[in-house]
Amino acid sequence: MDLKSGLQEVKQELSSDEKLLEQAFQLERFFKKYKRLIISVGALILVLFIGYRVNAYIKQKHLEHANSALLTLQKDPKNQKALLELKENNPKLYALYSYSTAVNSADKELLQNVPKESNFLKDVINYHKSVLEKNPQDSIYYKNLVLIEKAYLLIQKGKKEEARRVLTRVPRNSQLAPVARLLKHYTIQ
Repeated sequence: MDLKSGLQEVKQELSSDEKLLEQAFQLERFFKKYKRLIISVGALILVLFIGYRVNAYIKQKHLEHANSALLTLQKDPKNQKALLELKENNPKLYALYSYSTAVNSADKELLQNVPKESNFLKDVINYHKSVLEKNPQDSIYYKNLVLIEKAYLLIQKGKKEEARRVLTRVPRNSQLAPVARLLKHYTIQ
């Protein structure tokens, strides 16, 4: 029995070695058959990876230059070289900087010339232009503030009843609800 079990074990080892050798030959045949395709796919993956890394590096450098230009502009707002560098390296940041400068100076013409990079920026620019013109227009992002502005202007004109109607449109859960209540109280005769 011992000899039989020993022979059985040897056969199993040989058959597992044969299977391993057979799989190695199949893998070699597969590689020979698709050698060019495998190398091409590998090279493509390598090129894509390198391209991605180079692109990420370039973007990072643009951001660093834009941030450096913004810091320079904060120290010296009249620096045209920094302004141009900011515009070239990060147009969205340039638009925000232009918007900030225009709002701080309360200049309608500067607001008009701010690049409108997004719907948000368009809406905020239109809101600030209308406030400077003392004619608040509807705004997606400043909806309740526009209502407060309108009511305040109506109060200044002596139209207190109309101002109260406008103030009732400010939702109670709004952060501006306390301001609306104060203005309503102000309109009581």
